[in-house]
Amino acid sequence: MKLYYNPQSRAAIAKWMLDECGATYELVPISFEKREHKSPEFLKINPAGKLPALVDGDVRIFESAAICLYLAEKFPEARLAPPVGAPERGRYLSLMVYSTSQLEPAMGDRLLKVETQPQRGWTDFDKAMDIVEGELGEGPYLFGDWFTAADVMVGSMFIWMRLWAGPLNRPRLDAYADRLQARPHGFKLAQ
Repeated sequence: MKLYYNPQSRAAIAKWMLDECGATYELVPISFEKREHKSPEFLKINPAGKLPALVDGDVRIFESAAICLYLAEKFPEARLAPPVGAPERGRYLSLMVYSTSQLEPAMGDRLLKVETQPQRGWTDFDKAMDIVEGELGEGPYLFGDWFTAADVMVGSMFIWMRLWAGPLNRPRLDAYADRLQARPHGFKLAQ
């Protein structure tokens, strides 16, 4: 497997997931300064010209959530996703999608200091944090003691937010992000 990677990009999320899976992979450095992500060769892998992108033999995957979903299924022994048919599967899939369809754009609005417009289809960041706090419950992770790919996706958004804007000022969410970063393969930006 090859992960097309720049440590200052969302590819850090895919790398975290690969490491949690115990996967063997090659990092292919991509220079934004040289615009390698817009080269014709790279656009064959990800036509959007963005990171991350993962190549596994003939399989090409882009978008963090898609990569995490793929890896969780490719490495079932890592136990990073409920199996198809398990009662937790629906909630897991919902949280995976929530991370990119609601949480990330709401976070972007907060960082840009723009008001979230309801007609754009996502909630504001405070409401998104309320929802994740509710989903987190009393457990250390979204599924209690069970760390999953949903923690990679949801947690990475809070880790990014703290890197750019400081503490979330939500003790449970800040503690959650701390736990995720303290994992042996926790989210890292530079490498």
